[in-house]
Amino acid sequence: MEVDTVTIWPRMELFLLGALQVAPSSKLSLHYLRKMATYVRTRDGCFPVLRWPMWRHIACGKLQLPEDLAWLYFETFDLLIGHPPEERLEWAECLSQCSSKSELDQQRSKLSVDTLQFLLFLYIQQLNRVSLRTSLIGEEWPSHRTRSPSPSDREAKTSSQNKNWDDQAHLSFVQSHLREILELLVEPGQLSQSGQTLRDCKVSLEVVRSLGLLLEGSVGHGTAVQPVHRLLTKGPLQAQAGYSTISRSFTLHKLLSCLQQNLTFNPFGMTACLQSGKKLAWAQQVEGTMKRAKIARNTHKAPPGSKMVLMSQVFKQTLAKSSDKLTGANIKIHRCSEAFIYLLSPLRSVSLDKCHDSTVVLGPVETSVHIHGCQNVRLVCVAGRVAVGASSHCTIHVLTPTNPLLLPGNTDITLGPFHTFYPSLEDHMATVGLAVVPNLWDQPLLLGAEGLINPDPACYRLLPPAQFHSMVVPFQMEGDTCEVPGELPPEYQASLDEKQRRIQNWQRTVMEARLNQEQKRQFQELVEVRFHEWLLETGHRQELDSLIPPTMASLKESEAAMDTLQANEPTGMGGRVLGKSQKAY
Repeated sequence: MEVDTVTIWPRMELFLLGALQVAPSSKLSLHYLRKMATYVRTRDGCFPVLRWPMWRHIACGKLQLPEDLAWLYFETFDLLIGHPPEERLEWAECLSQCSSKSELDQQRSKLSVDTLQFLLFLYIQQLNRVSLRTSLIGEEWPSHRTRSPSPSDREAKTSSQNKNWDDQAHLSFVQSHLREILELLVEPGQLSQSGQTLRDCKVSLEVVRSLGLLLEGSVGHGTAVQPVHRLLTKGPLQAQAGYSTISRSFTLHKLLSCLQQNLTFNPFGMTACLQSGKKLAWAQQVEGTMKRAKIARNTHKAPPGSKMVLMSQVFKQTLAKSSDKLTGANIKIHRCSEAFIYLLSPLRSVSLDKCHDSTVVLGPVETSVHIHGCQNVRLVCVAGRVAVGASSHCTIHVLTPTNPLLLPGNTDITLGPFHTFYPSLEDHMATVGLAVVPNLWDQPLLLGAEGLINPDPACYRLLPPAQFHSMVVPFQMEGDTCEVPGELPPEYQASLDEKQRRIQNWQRTVMEARLNQEQKRQFQELVEVRFHEWLLETGHRQELDSLIPPTMASLKESEAAMDTLQANEPTGMGGRVLGKSQKAY
């Protein structure tokens, strides 16, 4: 009888959602993380769970990291491990009632993380380091005088790479650094003075269980995915990994050898999805224009956390989708241009990579939306976090409970308040645990190699209220949401009110002009001509045309355009609504 093969692979989510896409501080090198590992095991309130006040003490007092950067790591890990939606909504309610920094600190002090998994998370930040060589010669803790090397070359190279989605890079990273990871997590007493593990070192089941953040696997083909500790404590790998049921521990050198021999590519990673993923059908697409696009998904077979949809090279097309196939999926939108993309379902994460001249409207994103290497992209979303790196001339309308993260290489980024809705939006927000408060859309943090610094006014701006317009999602759906969730900032609401008054004054002026039939005809022609000129000048003509199904293309465009214009002031998206015959869902 053939023995089932056991395969183990790196979990995608830790790298995709946990590793910040910037070269990490040198103060998170293995040398200092080992110091931290020893420290947390000898101090009360640090092990087996680490609370925010103690991590702040270690990060700020020992590692000399800015407090904002310390909180960023802590908050990112908390987003990664996830909480039930009810807990996230309750937490948002508590934060919204904080009126001072002391009250905020008091709320944060209630948060705790698994100590070993947090150490592993901090080590994984090395993924985006250009060189993983670190000096083992240094002080007991970094001093205020310790300075990192000039980051310019390293940041330039890192900004051109994106390893967070690269499952081959994940496997290579784990294979190359598995010994260091295990040595970081074992009892400090089992390390020699040089930092190497002793010959007969034992690895507790508690340590291997924490590796479940990094590794998972299965027995045989097509079986359920299991945490790594379950695979190693029974079945064919138990003896190979050196597991003792009496001491509930592993022999280090056997465990290391076992893991390295059974490590393989993630069968639910990007490579597998591109090779064998299913094609995803879209509600809005024009025949003949999708030949360049490459769209694949693994949502039909992937476990939660590994579901993904990959979209590449969508060109001059409007795509719209609201489907269970998108719910909880990680979305990658790559090299799309002059496209209008609507993904109106609750999502796990979204990455926009090397896109330009496009608009992307998203349903609520549970964890993070990352924009990398994009130009002239408009993003509209509700998200746990938004991060922007190496991008230019992008506008982000966001509702988020965390500070937008501006990574190196950005120019001319515009931040604006979330300004649209669709009927099921609030239900989708509740599904992923996102509330309307707190909303920190206008309080970005700028992250560089030296940690958080003051935002550079040349890097970003807040959208001027005079340039603000509301946005209409042009599809009919089921649901009860009929307005933008929460309240707009007063200055932006005042700007909308003023625009509405101008429209009403214009309509009153036209009515009071008492034009005859010939004058009305001439006036209407002038308005239509100017409106079509505006559509061409702004590029919205392409978007408006793509919203009309091919069977409707022969209808009178000018009448539809005028109906839209009368119903909605032109917005940054052309302000349009589809009728029942043009239903997208």
